[in-house]
Amino acid sequence: MIEATEARMEQADEERAKEEQTDEVEQGVQEGYSIKKAAELTGIAEDTIRYYEKIGLLPRAKRKGNTHRIYSGPDVERMKLIVCLKKTGMPLDEMRPYLSLTPDSALSEYPELYDKIQSHKQNILDQIASLQQIVDFIDNKVTVSGIGTRNEDCTLTGDVKRMPARKK
Repeated sequence: MIEATEARMEQADEERAKEEQTDEVEQGVQEGYSIKKAAELTGIAEDTIRYYEKIGLLPRAKRKGNTHRIYSGPDVERMKLIVCLKKTGMPLDEMRPYLSLTPDSALSEYPELYDKIQSHKQNILDQIASLQQIVDFIDNKVTVSGIGTRNEDCTLTGDVKRMPARKK
């Protein structure tokens, strides 16, 4: 009888240890962010997060026991990077190589990506210059002659730059 009791105690100890391991794993998954919280932290709509996951821009989210998505800190940081790149007008497909870099990666170690981002930056600077000419034109019309008060051509001063066409 003593042996049987000891065997049951050992079995109970093993089961408890397994439960603790399972609890630790589930607790680790639960330490992340829900899709709602990730959306709040990044400004990306929940449906958009799901879409980014579907097209592979974001890794597949871990799941809780109830199948709800859970995102880690690095996942949220990746989402924030997507937001920043998107604000620059970069198409989603062109973001992929930048998203595969680690936060510690030096862009100068990737000459092709470095050249691409520099070209992207130049396109943005060209857009800014073009928009500044438009602002200057409006300021001139408002402060000097008023809009529509004379029969003048609508011309911009300086080099006329056009906004680059968006890639489809």
